[in-house]
Amino acid sequence: MNFTEKWGTDVETAVSLALEELGATREEVDIDVLEEPSRGFFGIGSKLALVRVSLKNPVQEVVEEEVPAFVGEENKVKKTETRKNKDNKRDLGKNKKNSSNSKRNGGRNNGRKVEKRDYDKLAEEVDPIMPIVDESSLTPLTEHEVITFVEKIIKEMGLEVQATAKTDGKDIFIYLDGKDTGSVIGKFGSTLDAIQYLASLVVNKEGGEYKRVVIDAENYRAKREKSLEKLAMRLADKVVRSGRSYKLEPMNPYERKVIHSTLQKDGRVTTRSEGQDPYRRIIIDLK
Repeated sequence: MNFTEKWGTDVETAVSLALEELGATREEVDIDVLEEPSRGFFGIGSKLALVRVSLKNPVQEVVEEEVPAFVGEENKVKKTETRKNKDNKRDLGKNKKNSSNSKRNGGRNNGRKVEKRDYDKLAEEVDPIMPIVDESSLTPLTEHEVITFVEKIIKEMGLEVQATAKTDGKDIFIYLDGKDTGSVIGKFGSTLDAIQYLASLVVNKEGGEYKRVVIDAENYRAKREKSLEKLAMRLADKVVRSGRSYKLEPMNPYERKVIHSTLQKDGRVTTRSEGQDPYRRIIIDLK
């Protein structure tokens, strides 16, 4: 691995995580700060720091492959070749690569053929982790402190978004709509999750029977779940083809549950989690 990109609460934390993964010291790498951290408004809309840490003297062969991005889309990532003797690559590269892969994977054969699958169709067959709620069965909720709270947050953020609340008699569902819904959702739903967390504290501050609060915008949560399911399937196929484990970016508990659940019945791979929140992540291994 020539480089890695890491998120952290600040630049130093992100750099430390990157150095740990690369097994390198600061003197052996170049550090680029891709995104500066910001605190946001009461933690809402806050941003993590993102850094790219690259080895100064990498030695790695060229591999060009399609690597699924965290959000479920595909970005082409071209790794840089820095072999000193490229003239010997054609003669020696194939045998050396096969030998290296065999040792690294305990003798397992890489390059397995994987039948092309329709991920959209397969995702539709997966039972949702978050139950689908029929809005027509809910009762409008017009007077409640949580509505005032959410509207105040949105106003302080300077967003043009309207909130509509409904209830099934126990849980509360708040739907956001307006031209700034993209901003209120945030990166990977981070802003939406933050507002939902704070709203849940408001609703349950007196104790008693717990009431679930779900805040959604543009049906984002259902779309995100399907996106994660398709991502899990693509990465499982990638692991089978390469014979190597795949480590995802850190996810929240709900999103990790979607990945685990999606691959639970896949007899080719296993999943496990490592690290501590908020940096806990899933690793997909070949069985």
